Amino acid sequence: MSFEARALTEVVTRLRRTLRTSIRTDCPWESLPMAQVELLLALHDHQPARVGQLANLLRLAPNTVSGLVQVLVEAGLGARAPDPGDRRVAVVTLTEAGRDKLTDWEQAHQQRIGNALDQLPAADQTAVRAALPALARLVDHLAAPTPEKPAVVARDV
Repeated sequence: MSFEARALTEVVTRLRRTLRTSIRTDCPWESLPMAQVELLLALHDHQPARVGQLANLLRLAPNTVSGLVQVLVEAGLGARAPDPGDRRVAVVTLTEAGRDKLTDWEQAHQQRIGNALDQLPAADQTAVRAALPALARLVDHLAAPTPEKPAVVARDV
């Protein structure tokens, strides 16, 4: 592994951990586990969706996603309904409460990161801003299937 890959891995890991712990300190009401947040984000962009489709998007096993969906439904953040195209299959959507929770989560993280960025020297702020397009392309590259890493295929559940 190259020095850059190791350094980026370490920084991203520390950033995720720090955000997760600091947001719960700054916003004690924010208690959603990251897996549920990722499911809410996927539903926000792809709804209505079948569990299998969500499993594909999240690269998780369908039974794992089904369990996460059940937790969201019980919390009133998501809803299941029969698929109009195939009534044997359910589709999942966000509820209004789910959209509100996701908005709150995004705003809390944007505020936390924004406050931290504001405390950096101007040169560091410029460097972070300049790195964003390259980081976005890196994420796209990591998410794209390759011959060594085929797309995850999950049956609709």
